[in-house]
Amino acid sequence: MSDLVHIDEIVAAQTRLQSVVRPTRSIVAESLSRVVGRPVVVKPEHLQRTGSFKIRGAYNFIAQRPPGVPVVAASAGNHAQGVALAAALTGHPSRIYMPRLASLPKLAATRGYGAEVIQIDGGVDDCMVAAIDDAGRTGAVFVPPFDDRDVIAGQGTIGLEIADEVPDAEVVVVPIGGGGLIAGVAAAIAAWRRGVRVIGVEAEGAASMSASIAAGHPVQVTPSTMADGVALRAPGALPLAICRGLVDEVVQVSDEQISTAVVMLIERVKAVVEPSGAMAIAAILAGAIPGSGPAVAVCSGGNVDSLLLARLIDHGLASAGRFQVLRVVIGDQPGTLHTLTGVIASVGANLLTVEHHREGQGLPIASVAVTLTIETRDRDHQLGVVDALEAAGYAVSEHR
Repeated sequence: MSDLVHIDEIVAAQTRLQSVVRPTRSIVAESLSRVVGRPVVVKPEHLQRTGSFKIRGAYNFIAQRPPGVPVVAASAGNHAQGVALAAALTGHPSRIYMPRLASLPKLAATRGYGAEVIQIDGGVDDCMVAAIDDAGRTGAVFVPPFDDRDVIAGQGTIGLEIADEVPDAEVVVVPIGGGGLIAGVAAAIAAWRRGVRVIGVEAEGAASMSASIAAGHPVQVTPSTMADGVALRAPGALPLAICRGLVDEVVQVSDEQISTAVVMLIERVKAVVEPSGAMAIAAILAGAIPGSGPAVAVCSGGNVDSLLLARLIDHGLASAGRFQVLRVVIGDQPGTLHTLTGVIASVGANLLTVEHHREGQGLPIASVAVTLTIETRDRDHQLGVVDALEAAGYAVSEHR
């Protein structure tokens, strides 16, 4: 793979980035290790400057461009912030095209690093077209998000750090969007830690890399996933070529598994990680990563706004069997609700909310439909709640 991205380029990028990036030393996540039965090591790039790994590739690219030349990029958030900060540090004016519906915190952060932000209708791919057109019209330099050897070399510095920090690693697990991160990590690991496997993780709703590997060329998909950081139509040609040669396997995770991983990282590792950044952990928790030795998970970013995080937590708790919503029909007489809640308490479940519906439910006279939101330990506990209610004579259905 030396004709693609050479280890010397990654080492040069590491030197270039020494005074720029924040140290994100790999840590053993003991609680997750106990859950999955193997050592789990987190590479916490969500703690990096700008909240993701993107500063590495952006800085390595921009620092090698002529001084003062404007740069332009397209992104929903992480690449935008990386380019904005890298441009500010190197004295390059920057313009970033972002979707009109990009999260407000990411927009504010990008502007805060000094970039001019231009919002347009559509997704990241539409922004990419606009940014490339801008570069052609104005002479600005377009900063690719992933399909460039300097960008890939910058991201590959993560692989060099993992090789140094976790010498006994059996496998390195990396999220995949456009492929720049896994391409750089795979190139570094292949050169410095031969025998260590590299496994990529895609969202089920944005599985363009596995389709492209199978086809032998970039394949477009229609992305549909909560992990907006990887919601791209197709991988880059250069990352694809590197992945075909150096990545051992690509696995997929569902949005439910991703949201569960986000919650586990918050509760067990005390780490706030965005959905795309939690994909490696999601794959490990799901048992999708073969082996029993140390597995290094690259947590690639932590830029998630508070409103989305609240929804993610609810989704993750539901996916993990931590709460359930049930519909139960009871008599509309004094004491019936007390009896119902007593059954729930008897199996150690915690009642969070109760809603009553007396009309429009197709109910018999003198009956009421009660919607219960219940906190449970896991899926087995949920089944126990339903069994107890049915044994007490209640008709129970899951409320959606």
